Amino acid sequence: MVKFYEKIGYGFGDMASSMFWKLFGAYLMVFYTDVFGISAAAVGTMFLVTRIWDAFVDPVVGVVADRTETKWGKFRPFLLWLAIPFAILGILTFTTPDLGNTGKLIYAFITYSLMMVIYSAINVPYASLLGVMSPDPRDRNVLSTFRMAFAYVGSFAALFFFMKVVEGFGGVDGASVADHQSAWTEAVTCFAVVCAVLFIGCFLLTRERIRPINEVKNNVSDDLKDLAHNKPWWILLGAGVAALIFNSIRDGATVYYFKYFIEENDATKVSIFGSSFALSALYLGLGQLANIIGVVAAAPVSNVIGKKNTYLGAMVIATILSIIFYWFDKDQITLIFVFQVLISICAGAIFPLLWSMYADCADYSELTTGNRATGLIFSSSSMSQKFGWAIGSAVTGWLLSAFGFQANQEQSPETIDGIKMCLSLLPAVGTILSVAFIAIYPLSEKKVAENAAKLEALRHSK
Repeated sequence: MVKFYEKIGYGFGDMASSMFWKLFGAYLMVFYTDVFGISAAAVGTMFLVTRIWDAFVDPVVGVVADRTETKWGKFRPFLLWLAIPFAILGILTFTTPDLGNTGKLIYAFITYSLMMVIYSAINVPYASLLGVMSPDPRDRNVLSTFRMAFAYVGSFAALFFFMKVVEGFGGVDGASVADHQSAWTEAVTCFAVVCAVLFIGCFLLTRERIRPINEVKNNVSDDLKDLAHNKPWWILLGAGVAALIFNSIRDGATVYYFKYFIEENDATKVSIFGSSFALSALYLGLGQLANIIGVVAAAPVSNVIGKKNTYLGAMVIATILSIIFYWFDKDQITLIFVFQVLISICAGAIFPLLWSMYADCADYSELTTGNRATGLIFSSSSMSQKFGWAIGSAVTGWLLSAFGFQANQEQSPETIDGIKMCLSLLPAVGTILSVAFIAIYPLSEKKVAENAAKLEALRHSK
């Protein structure tokens, strides 16, 4: 039985991952264009190249993790070994050396690529840990719920407080370029330290319980062959890519939306408990709180109507709301925030379901092939994230450039319209694709329960 403190500890891991993931999604594009001084088109291309290349690192990490044997288990040791390198590379990614245009782009390519490799190396084993903490599908739903709830708490902290921390280090309007750049680096350093502590806490508090029914490990080609024939895995991969396209376009365009369309400034800031916050920070932070509502609702709703039906319902609603969002004018702030809450509740509900379904795919693979490649299967989740964010971020950068975006200048009506579409119509394409994939997902609740029971019987018979 999974202890309560283990559920908390497991949540710590994604709290750490999500802090940086949201910093990348919401602020890295604008950091590169408006702080470091790289063109939007170049950043979009860099995101596509680095994230697609790095996506292929994920299965490699999964294979290595599956073959790792230590006194702490297969997956937990990676959390301990890589916590500090993760923090250091996060800081370097948001560092701004004094280089020319080409030098800046090369530096960004190198540091961001290395950051994504470390992200894979720690996050794939972390995700795989879910598949070996408990054989019970309901336990996995609960663990997924804790994971995603803590993930959104971390995301909320990053999105809501990051710019306040930047301002606290001197990154305010009127500051010099050098002071503004150093403020970003110092703010990221604070978050990096917290992330390292959380990863180590996850290592200390969790346990691995499940051993494969077949202790003889297949070679890598056999693992890949088994994966290639795992139909549910392919379907989830497609759904995950589409869902991340939806999220990445919305997150990546948010700061631009408020800076250039809403035209936020000191007069539009909102005071909360004596501190003033930009509308974009409130919008992003409120979205994370709404995501938590969706996460908490996912398990009880899916236990009644099933994971597949819950996923489909959430994505259909998100599609409709995203399309309506396009028609809001900049003075309809209340409606903009209300729809952000509703869309974010839907988005929050689907991700714990995806993680739980990946564990079901690991059971399916073990039952049909006799080989449990948990790390390789869960690496697909990280791979889908990379592909989704790569495509979404690249499209965002390319479209901004195509619509004539120029950093820190007044934008044309065509550019403003393009920015609006990045928070509405374009993300809706991702939700529609995600619905199409999940509609053909074959593992029903009944089938999942049958697979779990058969595997338990096989383990007890050995």
